[in-house]
Amino acid sequence: MKTTNLTKTLKQANDYFLAGKYNEALRDYSLALKDYPESKEAYNGAILSDMAMGGESGGEALFDYYTILKSEDAEQADIIISEILETMDGTLDQLSGLFNETIQQRLAYEDGIMYNEFKELVKDDNDFNRIFENIMFSTRVIITEKEDFVDFLDNLIHHGYKEMALSYLESALGVYPNDRQLRNLLRRLAKGNKIEN
Repeated sequence: MKTTNLTKTLKQANDYFLAGKYNEALRDYSLALKDYPESKEAYNGAILSDMAMGGESGGEALFDYYTILKSEDAEQADIIISEILETMDGTLDQLSGLFNETIQQRLAYEDGIMYNEFKELVKDDNDFNRIFENIMFSTRVIITEKEDFVDFLDNLIHHGYKEMALSYLESALGVYPNDRQLRNLLRRLAKGNKIEN
C-alpha cells in the first residue's frame, strides 16, 4: 500500500532543494521513490540532491535547468536530465576534455568562420540578427573558447533566439555545470514566461 502522495511529496522535496535543504529534499525524494519507484522526477531529484549535498554546485545548476525544462514539457525534461546524469559518471575534467576533443575534430572537418570573425561582421554591420541569419544559412560559426561560447549565448538571448540558446545550454551544462556565467544565463531564460524563438 502506498503511504505517500507523490505530487505533494515531490513539491515539498523541490521546495526543500530550492531552499538549499538538500538532506530534507533527498529524504522526500527517497520517500517518493519507495512508493513510486518508476518516478523519474523522484529519481532525478534524489541524484541532484546527493550531488548538491556533496558540495557539487553542478547539482544546483542542473536543478535550475531541470526546472526550466519542466515548465515546457515535464516528460521530456525527465528524459533529458536522466540522460545528462547518466553521462556524468566520469569526472568533469574528462567531460571537458571530450568537449574540447570534439571541437578539434569539428574544426578539422567543417568549413566555417571563427567567432571573432563573426563578431567583427556584427560590429561592422551593427545588425546581429541579419548577420546571424545570413551565417546560419551559408556556413557555421566556430567557437573554440568557453568565454566566446558564453558571449554567443548571451547575444542569442539578447536578440530573441531563446529556444536556440536553451538548446546550446543543454549541452554546455553537462560540461560546465559549475559555471556561474552559464547559470546566470539560465536564470535569464527562466525569467521569461515562455521560451520562444
